[in-house]
Amino acid sequence: MTTRDHAAQADRPRTETHTDHRGTPGEHGIETAGQECSPVPDTGGGEHGNSLYADVAALLDGGLAEPPAPVLLHRSDGHALFYAGQVNLLFGDPESGKTLVAQAAAAEALRASRRVLFVDIDHNGLNATVCRFLDMAVPEDTLRDPHVFRYAEPEDKAHLVAVIADARQWRPAVAVVDSVGELLPLLRLSSNSPDEFTLAHTAVLKPLALAGTAVIAIDHLPKNTENRANGPTGTVAKRRAVGGVSLRVTVNETFTPGTGGSAFLTINKDRHGGLRRHCPQEGREPTAGLFTLDSSSHDLHWSVKAPQLGDAATIVGVPTSDLAELDALDPPPTSVREVKERLRWRSERASDALRAWRSHRSRTFPGNREHATTPGVPRSPPPLSGTGNTTTPNPEEMSCIDSPQPTTEEGNT
Repeated sequence: MTTRDHAAQADRPRTETHTDHRGTPGEHGIETAGQECSPVPDTGGGEHGNSLYADVAALLDGGLAEPPAPVLLHRSDGHALFYAGQVNLLFGDPESGKTLVAQAAAAEALRASRRVLFVDIDHNGLNATVCRFLDMAVPEDTLRDPHVFRYAEPEDKAHLVAVIADARQWRPAVAVVDSVGELLPLLRLSSNSPDEFTLAHTAVLKPLALAGTAVIAIDHLPKNTENRANGPTGTVAKRRAVGGVSLRVTVNETFTPGTGGSAFLTINKDRHGGLRRHCPQEGREPTAGLFTLDSSSHDLHWSVKAPQLGDAATIVGVPTSDLAELDALDPPPTSVREVKERLRWRSERASDALRAWRSHRSRTFPGNREHATTPGVPRSPPPLSGTGNTTTPNPEEMSCIDSPQPTTEEGNT
């Protein structure tokens, strides 16, 4: 065949057929002669069944499940903060109340006779931890019972691995891991390596979550100002690994013995949105609640007050004078750039002040600037009375912590 013959053949319309997913000729094909399409394997899951992919049709036929919702550490309005069967994270500066928040969540579970594991890598100490739970009105009999409460202070990798293996069978309702900053060195891993954090997550945190446990990991904030805005110290892989909620803990009133204190909880990440939907939408990290601890009496009384619009201004700590200067601008400012130009402020100051000013205006007099004066930054309410959370958890809601898989003894109780 000459070159001209080849060219003429190439110009003629294609008449070859193709095979469909069962390997038979189809009507839309472009198969060349002597070539067959590889059929999609029929794996018995129906006409479109394929072991490589999820069966969406079966899911839709059975009805879609409701999105996960937090079930642990209830606020004054009845909504909870932490998810069961997920890795949750608390992070903040030293002495900000991170461990207090985690212990309050654990105490809520213990007082409902739910199983709790406390992994103390940060060396809070057995005596201090037990005393704290007793002060939080956890019954002594509950703490004595190893079927309900277990405490571990692992000194090496082998000890920690054994604790996690046992916990997978025991299946606690809540597991506090304090802290991630000490976890990685204990496993001889780097805090700044994404791959090595993934190894730690896979070895310790993930197995607990897969057992149906509400995992509460505690971590610290970096010292660098720019990095603090992003989240905890080290690799960004920490944030990606959170399957539940990541809460930033910021001191509002310093925690002191014999008095107490309070801290704002803000949402750094909420994968399922179950907590965020019940919070005011202001700023990049909306407020999830105000954790308050009253230690003026023998017992520790804690509560989580539901967030209010305007809490963001209190957390940022914008001076009243800055808000007053924005009030005085006519016409009102519309952007951070405009504030910077008109008041000659730096970017961070302009951004924080404008966000707080907008929040205050929308809370006090929506759409009416004439009365939008700023008497002062909102103050935090006094601690609520009562021991523990102000709302009694719904037993049916708490039962969501249970894993459906049977074991030798009932888990997550």
